[in-house]
Amino acid sequence: MTDALTLIIADDHPLFRKGVADVLRSDSAIHLLGEASDGETALRMIRQLTPRIAVLDLDMPGRNGLQVIEAVREEQLPVTIVMLTMYAGTDMLQRALALGVRGYVSKESAADDILACVHLVASGRTYVSANLASPASTVRAALASAATGLGELTPAERTVLKLIAASKTSREIAETLKLSPKTVENHRSNICQKLGVTGNNALVRFAMEHSAELKAL
Repeated sequence: MTDALTLIIADDHPLFRKGVADVLRSDSAIHLLGEASDGETALRMIRQLTPRIAVLDLDMPGRNGLQVIEAVREEQLPVTIVMLTMYAGTDMLQRALALGVRGYVSKESAADDILACVHLVASGRTYVSANLASPASTVRAALASAATGLGELTPAERTVLKLIAASKTSREIAETLKLSPKTVENHRSNICQKLGVTGNNALVRFAMEHSAELKAL
């Protein structure tokens, strides 16, 4: 099973979930490990079943799709995320890609798109349904935003980076977040390592240059 495309799917609409699950099961290269109807169950399945890919609805009871992704990133769980959504807006697309989502699939075209999406993200590439963002330059901009590495940061690290973008010093960040200055410096060091940035001045420049992406997170 090490080479199998192991998946879970989470969506709170049982008929829609069954339809997508049936399409996934029709591909012999895919092994569907289980289904969930809410975010908490989806997160528990990701932890316990360790699928290669998790197909998540954006809107679910308990934790929504983005909140599941936040937990996945916080716990550094080794899973690739595909998002199912009805939202056609660019802001949500940018936010999802910045968080590390590799597939962004329209529910309207899920039956047609899901297999191509799963195979593409399994190969390390990114898939966005054609009807979710237009023009094509908007999608390219969102992909470029995701390439910054912001999706690798934990929620705490992103909060610190947002404050850095607001020209806050480490002392001011510590006071705002009620953290010790050492903890803030540790966050800064981890952020630099994940983003491939060297030096505090370079980190400040990065934060300011990418302030728009940070606001979307």
